[in-house]
Amino acid sequence: MSRSRQPPLVTGISPNEGIPWTKVTIRGENLGTGPADLIVQIQGLLNLRNLGNCCNGMSKLFLWFLSCKRGPSWLLYVFAHLGLTICGHNCLLTAEWMSASKIVCRVGQAKNDRGDIIVTTKSGGRGTSTVSFKLLKPEKIGILDQSAVWVDEMNYYDMRTDKNKGIPPLSLRPANPLGIEIEKGKFPQKDLEMLFPGMSADFTSENFSAAWYLIENHSNTSFEQLKMAITHLKRQANKKSEGSLAYVKGGLSTFFEAQDALSAIHQKLEADGTEKVEGSMTQKLENVLNRASNTADTLFQEVLGRKDKADSTRNALNVLQRFKFLFNLPLNIERNIQKGDYDVVINDYEKAKSLFGKTEVQVFKKYYAEVETRIEALRELLLEKLLETPSTLHDQKRYIRYLSDLHAPGDPAWQCIGAQHRWILQLMHGCREGCVRDLKAWRCKTPHRVAFVEKLTKLVLSQLPNFWKLWISYVNGSLFSETAEKSGHIERSKNVRQRQNDFKKMIQEVMQCLVKLVRGALLPLGAAEGGGRQLGGWEGKAELSGQWLAHVIQTLRLTYESLAALEIPNDLLQTIQDLILDLRVRCVVVTLQRTAEDIKRLAEKEDWVVDSEGLTSLPCRFERCVVLSLQSLRGVLECKPGEASVFQHPKTQEEVCQLSINIMQVFIYCLEQLSTKPDADVDTAHLSVDVSSPDLFGSIHEDFSLTSEQRLLIVLSNCCYLERHTFLNIAEHFEKHNFQGIEKITQVSMASLKDLDQRLFESYIELKADPIVGSLEPGIYAGYFDWRDCLPPTGVRNYLKEALVNIIAVHAEVFTVSKDLVPRVLSRVVEAVSEELSRLMQCVSSFSRNGALQARLEICTLRDTVAAHLTLESRSSFKQALEALPQLSSGADRKLLEELLSRVKSGMHLQLACFQAAPPPAVKT
Repeated sequence: MSRSRQPPLVTGISPNEGIPWTKVTIRGENLGTGPADLIVQIQGLLNLRNLGNCCNGMSKLFLWFLSCKRGPSWLLYVFAHLGLTICGHNCLLTAEWMSASKIVCRVGQAKNDRGDIIVTTKSGGRGTSTVSFKLLKPEKIGILDQSAVWVDEMNYYDMRTDKNKGIPPLSLRPANPLGIEIEKGKFPQKDLEMLFPGMSADFTSENFSAAWYLIENHSNTSFEQLKMAITHLKRQANKKSEGSLAYVKGGLSTFFEAQDALSAIHQKLEADGTEKVEGSMTQKLENVLNRASNTADTLFQEVLGRKDKADSTRNALNVLQRFKFLFNLPLNIERNIQKGDYDVVINDYEKAKSLFGKTEVQVFKKYYAEVETRIEALRELLLEKLLETPSTLHDQKRYIRYLSDLHAPGDPAWQCIGAQHRWILQLMHGCREGCVRDLKAWRCKTPHRVAFVEKLTKLVLSQLPNFWKLWISYVNGSLFSETAEKSGHIERSKNVRQRQNDFKKMIQEVMQCLVKLVRGALLPLGAAEGGGRQLGGWEGKAELSGQWLAHVIQTLRLTYESLAALEIPNDLLQTIQDLILDLRVRCVVVTLQRTAEDIKRLAEKEDWVVDSEGLTSLPCRFERCVVLSLQSLRGVLECKPGEASVFQHPKTQEEVCQLSINIMQVFIYCLEQLSTKPDADVDTAHLSVDVSSPDLFGSIHEDFSLTSEQRLLIVLSNCCYLERHTFLNIAEHFEKHNFQGIEKITQVSMASLKDLDQRLFESYIELKADPIVGSLEPGIYAGYFDWRDCLPPTGVRNYLKEALVNIIAVHAEVFTVSKDLVPRVLSRVVEAVSEELSRLMQCVSSFSRNGALQARLEICTLRDTVAAHLTLESRSSFKQALEALPQLSSGADRKLLEELLSRVKSGMHLQLACFQAAPPPAVKT
């Protein structure tokens, strides 16, 4: 025979070892073109006794061979030898050809423990193998294991009776049930019997003691090994729990052997020809089957005789069945109504109406009238369910469609819309009453009125969308079935045109109720417009803060957006927009009022700690407070789509402008209060200074307490900073948030600030300049000094030195707080001193030569010393004072004057260094 393919080659098997009847997967090359390709002709004589072990379907094939009446030589040519062997055993019986590279089969009962896997095909012939399979011995059958084979009895030695006994295999005890090594202990048997009376270490005994068994056999076993024993027992139990399937798998070979035996018996009977012998077993069986067939024919003849009668009866019943529908329809309607199968009821009613609606038969009329009675009751039931609240939109549409299909009188859909409208209003008023009732017991962090608005808006958003969708469905006719749509389209169109205004009023009423309830809770001052009892109940409660009002505004904005998304006309939602605008205005007003209250308390936080520029933290705190307040209003002032500006009304602009001015004036008043605060109320232990200039402040003791003059200076310094920076920055923030009247706010605030600054400055000058001015005249005439009779001058007198020291002290005090205030303060002090000195000189009636020289020396010394702080007024005063003196007549006097001036300046150069001109201070940005 010619072959067109290469011989099979086995390159892998998985698994590569196992017990008999293990399922394996064979992989390789050229493993055949199909299941039939695994069989080829053999060379050698085939023994008929082993025919059942050679091929699949052996019984039928064997009978076919016998019927051919051919000899053994023909059998040698036709039969195939094994197409798949593993370890020399035929596996073709269980082989399942998957592809040319894969075959699945089970390993048979081979004699060899290792062997090749040989595949033989028609197209390729006998193949080869590069791998081998190892056959493992099956496990021993335990005493509780199921077995499909017969196990011979065996003897064992009973230690208790000292006799040999033969017992069946199922009674054999396993040598080691725990699966771990047994280590016999040294405990005496008698001690164990006394310790466990009436018990036994034999696990087949009814009185088995596990503790006794463990002491006797595993006294030295570790705990880890005992845990492994538990796993072994569980595994054994799982094997037994597999049931009959595992039993069949384990005895698969036995079943095949039984089948082979039956085939052999059949072959033997045919070969001996005993089936044709009279009285044989097969002949008797044939006779019994023939008699049974005859008896069956006799029985069915009677049945076939009754067939015609049954057919006629069946036809009559079919005719009656048509009318049975009507007779049973009232009862079926009741049952289906109880089950809620309204669609079935409607279909049955339509069918009965089409069949019996115009009948003239009295019986049919009677039953049809009963059906109409049931249908009328169903209409009332559906209408009642439709008008029940609460209900879902799906249920409402379903009941309306049912009523439309049942041709219910009136307009159930419009009745449902009216019921839902009344239900929504009832829920809204019930929400207000419930919240007012729980007002006294409210303990949550969220204010009760804010919680009420959230609950009310949530209620509206949960009910109004379905209400609006119900109306839309009513308008476009989707509430009704196709039949009702065709029959009542014109009539509904008329109803819709008439009822559009009614539905618009319903929506307006809901919106107005929402707005009135919210106004009553949040805007009690304007609640008079909506009625007393409906909006009352919130009296005596503190007004909400701007933060909570902003939260409520956000809630109402979301509510408006959700309602607008339903495509509700804007004119129906305008009342909500008006409410939001009023709340926005109220939020701005309340926030500005609360800001003014917070600023009033800033004076309590003044620590009088001065930085290098003479400022405390108070101006920064004031600016931060105002800025944070304005930032909290950002979302409120921002206009959402469709919203108007908060400042659109002149009245609102004026109110907000006045509140803004009030904020600035409140802070100015705080500064004034701080400047006049008694010493006992000053809560500070020392004056903080600029660490970058310790030489200027090293003399200040850490226990130094503020004086009234120092407080005035600090407040003056803060006022200067407010005028130059803070008020301008706040004006920019007002402008950024679109506040109106910013020029007025700035102008009024600046005027008030300058007024306070001037008053504080005059107070400080009065405190510092008056003592110096008052000491001049007594100092000049101390010791009965007389300008007409005095000694030649040798230097300036002590009164001038004292005045200069006092001016230096003022300079030091001002410089300690603020360098920028030094020129302003010293200029005014110098003006007062020069004016007083000019007056005193003009009051002298006459001067001697020495007196004129002394006076000119003192006036020039004071003028030259404070030259850096001279003003037009002070220069004029010094000029007038010098003009009141006689002119120097000789050059010697002028020379003496110059020498004395030089001597005075050189002697007091350290004290006079503070009067030197300093560079202009840098402007703080």
